[in-house]
Amino acid sequence: MALLVDEPGLQSTVQDLGRPGHYDVGIPPGGALDTLSHEIANLLVGNPGTYATIETTYTAPTFTVTAATVMAVTGAAMKVKVNGSSVPQWTAVPLHEGDVVSFGFATAGTRTYLAFAGGIDVPVVLGSRSTYALGKIGGLHGRALSSGDTVPLGTERAGVTHLALADNLRPRFAREATVRVVVGLYAHLLTTDSLDMLTSAEFKLTPLADRTGFRFQGAEPFTFEEREQPFGAGSDPSNIVDAGYPVGSIQLPGGNQPIVLHRDAVSAGGYAMVATVISADMNVLAQLAPGSTAVFEAVSIDQALAARTDAAARRGMIRRALSA
Repeated sequence: MALLVDEPGLQSTVQDLGRPGHYDVGIPPGGALDTLSHEIANLLVGNPGTYATIETTYTAPTFTVTAATVMAVTGAAMKVKVNGSSVPQWTAVPLHEGDVVSFGFATAGTRTYLAFAGGIDVPVVLGSRSTYALGKIGGLHGRALSSGDTVPLGTERAGVTHLALADNLRPRFAREATVRVVVGLYAHLLTTDSLDMLTSAEFKLTPLADRTGFRFQGAEPFTFEEREQPFGAGSDPSNIVDAGYPVGSIQLPGGNQPIVLHRDAVSAGGYAMVATVISADMNVLAQLAPGSTAVFEAVSIDQALAARTDAAARRGMIRRALSA
């Protein structure tokens, strides 16, 4: 059982829920940027949420299946066709030997997830099948899919050909978002006005947005409090002596464009982390398209934990709906 890739799409990679536990040696957690859409795709075809899917960016691969299987497509909205006929997203779709699957361009959101019964059967590396392209590990040969690739599928699970997720449980992807953040350890380096701007102004996502990080553009540059730079930090006021980077941390290199680090970001460096996006909003961030706008709303640790609890409760509701 396999997929024969004709056209790979813009950036299609095999992803699961990542390989946590190796950040101390410089290997980021990786995995699906939108973990909720990834998990729903798996549940629709009868897989555990941990199974590997194909994450696509803006466009998805065109491929032929070599044996009968079941597919679900979630995440960013795009046209999905089997042998030229449209099929729905957020629904388990049976595929037969020789079927050709093709896709349009994303019209809402940016990342789409393709799950197949049995999962994507690539080797496990450091506990994960996720592709970490910068390190050339995981996935299919440690890289994005290419034309001519054969993507192996796992053993099919039965009884999942009619599942669909109710419309009211499906995530919504907009071009404006409020992204909640916890103010960071180095926020004191900003002037009061600049910190207020970070947590109230509207920022536009630039085309420089990938699995490593999302760069935003604001109307005005940030200013830093005057200080004597510590030895080894360099002259840029946004520089610090090297420190660890949490996933979701926001940096201001040069004081111009906020960069939010995502799941493939490096584990440490020399830029001040002025805030960190809360875990409950990382999926929202993952689905923003260039030109979208975001407001970074400051919340407390307690509010962040409450948001995480709410997100977990919604996942539980979806799991129950798809297992009923």
